[in-house]
Amino acid sequence: MDINQITEKIIGCAIEVYKELGPGLLESAYEECLFYELQQAGLNAERQVPVPVIYKEIKLDCGYRQDILVEKKVVIELKTVDAIISIHEAQILTYMKFQNS
Repeated sequence: MDINQITEKIIGCAIEVYKELGPGLLESAYEECLFYELQQAGLNAERQVPVPVIYKEIKLDCGYRQDILVEKKVVIELKTVDAIISIHEAQILTYMKFQNS
């Protein structure tokens, strides 16, 4: 399955969760429901995937976790905020960098 097919399924699952639950819940509720929908869609998904901080030759386990990793290719970082701000963008870009290390 190519990345476009994967992301199309992910978006469909996310829309389904939002239609059912609406706004105002904690991230953990959305994560649980989205994970369920992803599995129902036949996608390989992992929750709370550890993200070690890589500094030069060492890996530091600092407790960072990706909310959901789909097909070992797509990182989903859930946010229950009014707007995405630059620190949210920086977080996901850093997770993606460490995922490829």
